[in-house]
Amino acid sequence: MILVKIYVTLKDSVVDVQGEAIKDATHTMGYPGVSEVRMGKYFELKFDDSTESLEKDVDEICDGLLANPNIESYRYEIAEEA
Repeated sequence: MILVKIYVTLKDSVVDVQGEAIKDATHTMGYPGVSEVRMGKYFELKFDDSTESLEKDVDEICDGLLANPNIESYRYEIAEEA
């Protein structure tokens, strides 16, 4: 099995309202050193070892389903599952 870990985050040009709320909450909790929080999504996809076009497939899944390319960017890591 091949494990793909996908991280989706808002682009830097997009204001992260949830991140700002979390940052404010950390300040209220007594952590004034937190200067920025960016929210995101995390996904794990498992593929058969026989997948030939893995990176192409992952890009298509991310662009078509997991991320909104207008406001979000993504990155992923490919690992063989133990």
